[in-house]
Amino acid sequence: MLDYIKGFIELIKGLGITGKHLGMHAVTLQYPEEKDVMPERSRGVVVLLSDKEDGSLNCTGCLLCMKACPTAAIIIDAPRGEDKKRVLKKFELDFTLCCYCGLCEEACNFSALKLTGKYEYSTGDKDDLLWDVNKLQDVGRDVDYEDKRRKKVAKKPAKPVVDANAKVEDKPAKAVEIKPTESADDTKPKTEGEA
Repeated sequence: MLDYIKGFIELIKGLGITGKHLGMHAVTLQYPEEKDVMPERSRGVVVLLSDKEDGSLNCTGCLLCMKACPTAAIIIDAPRGEDKKRVLKKFELDFTLCCYCGLCEEACNFSALKLTGKYEYSTGDKDDLLWDVNKLQDVGRDVDYEDKRRKKVAKKPAKPVVDANAKVEDKPAKAVEIKPTESADDTKPKTEGEA
């Protein structure tokens, strides 16, 4: 009987605390009506990034992210074509295995992968957590990122160095002898005979 009385007293205390906050506004975020904005470097869902200009996929199929993944969550099939470049045939990411460590993003030299602040991808079916290249690219289309790729610059042909004073008929210029500079220890001025 004594236990019932103690339990009832504790219940009244708890209801008293609830009653104090009953008329006040909510302290917590009211999800799903209100959604939290995640910080810049949060580790949410992994996405594939597209080129900002033409929308093509940044991934070259180099396999670095797949090799860096400690849980083998990334599966890539990218055989070499006739031109010796890799052709991306399959890119899958299994979110049931992913530990959101960010090693894939760090290993990528082509700004192709990013861990985003998106966190709404839960599902009741385990098979829905295996994302292919199309779904990874679609989710990543609106993700802002810093492009770390090296742009190919067209090389200009080297111009020969021409002496403005030389004429076409002249003989090649003689080599000029370069004298070593004075050392800092020589503070005494030299006379004509010493030079």
